[in-house]
Amino acid sequence: MLKNSLVALALASFTTVLLACSGGEVGEPCETEGSADECVEEAICGKPSDTSETPECLKICTQDADCGSSESCNGVTGTSVKACRIK
Repeated sequence: MLKNSLVALALASFTTVLLACSGGEVGEPCETEGSADECVEEAICGKPSDTSETPECLKICTQDADCGSSESCNGVTGTSVKACRIK
């Protein structure tokens, strides 16, 4: 019984580590504005608009055409990276 409990605990810990290591998808909350480590590849943590309080993973862009029709390609605070942000 103890062995099964230890195996379950180890498996749960391993799963947590895997999930923590994978970055957040575009639109998911993140912690550190300007961090690319918290988000999936081709995304960066930033505020989706100038009035937003909470940062989230944003799609990295180089021009407005890379973004949706309600978004524009603008700089992310503290970086030289641009991301799709709400107009």
